[in-house]
Amino acid sequence: MDSSQSAVTAGTGGGGNGMMISQTNDTAATPAVDDPKQNLNHVINSIQKTLGLLHQLYLTVSSFNAASQLPLLHRLNSLVTELDNMVKLAEKCNVQIPMEVLNLIDDGKNPDEFTRDVINSCIAKNQITKGKTDAFKGLRKHLLEELEQTFPDEVESYREIRAASAAESKRLAQAQSMLPNGDMKVKSEL
Repeated sequence: MDSSQSAVTAGTGGGGNGMMISQTNDTAATPAVDDPKQNLNHVINSIQKTLGLLHQLYLTVSSFNAASQLPLLHRLNSLVTELDNMVKLAEKCNVQIPMEVLNLIDDGKNPDEFTRDVINSCIAKNQITKGKTDAFKGLRKHLLEELEQTFPDEVESYREIRAASAAESKRLAQAQSMLPNGDMKVKSEL
């Protein structure tokens, strides 16, 4: 190779065996934004591009002949570049996936099963907690009935104190939900 050819090769990013290496750097084209959704979208786009490159590589390999060696090398280099780009983009993402989900995927199961199991577990725990709450309400009612038979005056003053305290709590809650113009804040339903 003479000096003019080596200058052209060096200027165009030539690789070994006469292969042209693409100098496109997708990370330079993407803005350096710390938005998690944007970072995740960049990773997803890189994954989709990698899948497209793998499909092209599969087509090239499945119909391989001597003339397709150069396109094969080009596609391999493109795949390596995109995988490197994907790793760099993934470093900016902080996505936490429960190990149970990954184990389900490894076992060939649907990850929605994990969500269903978590929801069912929450429902069961909620029912247990509700049962405990109802039991304490029953115990409180029973204790008040027993105390009222034994100490009627003290229970009556206790109920007056509780009623005053409840009224004060309600007044404070309403005052906190009041707007300066006297309107009430309304919770928006989702």
